[in-house]
Amino acid sequence: MVTWFFIGLVITILLTPGPTNTLLASSGIQVGIRKSLRLIPAEAFGYLISITAWGFLIGKVSVHLPLLPTILKLFSASYIIYLAIKLWRTADAEVSFNQPTIRARELFLATLLNPKALLFASAIFPTIAWTKLDYYLSHMSLFLVLIVPIAFFWTFIGSILASNKIRWLNQSNLQKTASLVLMSFSIPLSYSAILSF
Repeated sequence: MVTWFFIGLVITILLTPGPTNTLLASSGIQVGIRKSLRLIPAEAFGYLISITAWGFLIGKVSVHLPLLPTILKLFSASYIIYLAIKLWRTADAEVSFNQPTIRARELFLATLLNPKALLFASAIFPTIAWTKLDYYLSHMSLFLVLIVPIAFFWTFIGSILASNKIRWLNQSNLQKTASLVLMSFSIPLSYSAILSF
């Protein structure tokens, strides 16, 4: 039921820098990995609510507008390309991780409003997930499982950036790598959307 393509896209998009990951890295810098782990459930609930709401809305509307999923998939592929270019261009810009101590409520709200949720609901999760409960449960369960190591990774990155122990592990290299990976995923996503016409 769940494809490797789905898993690859979820991992890639969850790994890309954004509001949620910036907060996780900030927490890793400020309070370390162990204390930051309490934020992971807040991220999971934020994505669960947001993706589910977007997905079921898309599922209801696409009954009357059958081209909507294809249009959203093309829009999402364009957004991924835009995100890849933005990540590459801003890779050497200084990002401030000096934020007030991050609480679960702030992380939940940042994730709830994260534009990645619409991307997941419209292009990454299969359309059938919004009409068949077993597909929804299998895809959402795996998605929530994938959040845990990736959130841990971002708090770990924060703690590494704070210590400056590994020179090559820096924001610039992370963003450029994420940019290349995103670009590589946007091509098959665009292709599958074009084939749907």
